[in-house]
Amino acid sequence: MKTFSKLTWPYVAWLTCFVVAPMLLILLYAFTVEGNGVITLQFTLDNFRKFFSDAIFPMVLWRSLKIAFFTTVICILIGYPCAYVIAQMPERKQEFAILLITLPMWINMLIRTYSWKGILAYFNFDSQINVMVGMVYNFLPFMILQIHTALSKLDRNLITAANDLGANSVQTFLRVTLPLSIPGVISGITLVFLPAVSSFFIPKLLGGGEYVLIGNLIENYFISVGNWNYGSAISLIMALVIILSMYVTKKMDKKTGGEE
Repeated sequence: MKTFSKLTWPYVAWLTCFVVAPMLLILLYAFTVEGNGVITLQFTLDNFRKFFSDAIFPMVLWRSLKIAFFTTVICILIGYPCAYVIAQMPERKQEFAILLITLPMWINMLIRTYSWKGILAYFNFDSQINVMVGMVYNFLPFMILQIHTALSKLDRNLITAANDLGANSVQTFLRVTLPLSIPGVISGITLVFLPAVSSFFIPKLLGGGEYVLIGNLIENYFISVGNWNYGSAISLIMALVIILSMYVTKKMDKKTGGEE
């Protein structure tokens, strides 16, 4: 056992250098004054006061949560029927259909978003709609794959038993298939909502700079303005929102698991 535990040290070192250390730096910058030296650190809460005192910044956060919510809802409405249809196919056809869905994901997301910028240029859509289209396109495969995994693992004997007990196809779906596939839906919500709420290059490319989300705000304060302290404070607030979202979805997942 000790021999196998030694194999984890490279992963621990990697996580420490590239995950833990950056998060500690963000935490330090968020609670310190701009222009601090290494020795003369001055701690403050002004970065967080600035975020909540100015009505613009909470509005940007609310806009990010709203567009992530609608993106997730649209992905569910499109992804569930697609996953259900694929799950009813023979196994060979299922593999081919999954390949077609995952094939665009082999291409870099930035390149795919650039292609949508060219496509949407022919339409006179609002910038919000352009951003929504880009997000749904990029994150929809995650929803489909998660729901398909849940549906493919469904015990077909339960459906047969429901039919033997006199349930029609609609009743069987609502009372057997849908409840048992909820864990897949919740996993899909996690994989869609979290990256959508923190996305910055999709609204930057498709919104034309007119539709600013919280990710764009963080990028702007880090790269353009150079105020790393305030950018770190916004990043920390965003991290807390993401952790809260993960906690809620985990609770929902446990609840549905207990009902099953």
